[in-house]
Amino acid sequence: MARTADPQRRAELLDSIVDYLAGHGLSTLSMRPLAEHLGKSTRVLTHHFADKEELLSATMERLDERHRGWLRALPGWDGSDSVGTIIRRTWDWQLQEENLPIARLIHEIEGLAAGGRLAGHVPRLLADRAEFVAALLRERGVPERAALRISTLANSAYTGLQIDYLTSGERERVEEALDQLVALVDEWVRAAS
Repeated sequence: MARTADPQRRAELLDSIVDYLAGHGLSTLSMRPLAEHLGKSTRVLTHHFADKEELLSATMERLDERHRGWLRALPGWDGSDSVGTIIRRTWDWQLQEENLPIARLIHEIEGLAAGGRLAGHVPRLLADRAEFVAALLRERGVPERAALRISTLANSAYTGLQIDYLTSGERERVEEALDQLVALVDEWVRAAS
């Protein structure tokens, strides 16, 4: 009889895989180099994941859980700060040196997904991003349709600005645009609620 995979061990393994991908990228993921990096055999990986596809899905799900947890842990999420303040705080947090690998991994996933190379593996982080931010807006009194519209605009602009900064390195110019986005979002929230 095959041993059942230990859920705690699997979660630890997934965290290690997310960290590995943050440092090495997703596009060249291969089981053998991953196992070697983790100091494991490919047999250990296949004990927890039937194949690379299952590993990829589980890893994306874990990345999503961790990222949402980090964002919700930022001050002000509980309603004590404006949405614009939370957007700015999120920006500052994501661009801290220790968090940049995760930000870059998320943008790599976005690019691969946009290119149709992650069919069936797009994490909720991407697929439900509008709803994630819309929930924050609804908590501040913004009606459903307006919350989804504002969330979609804010997410798209934020992502574009972050990619602009990561590719150009022009932080001052990009952050001036971010400050304008933050002001606009707060205006939209006031007008809609």
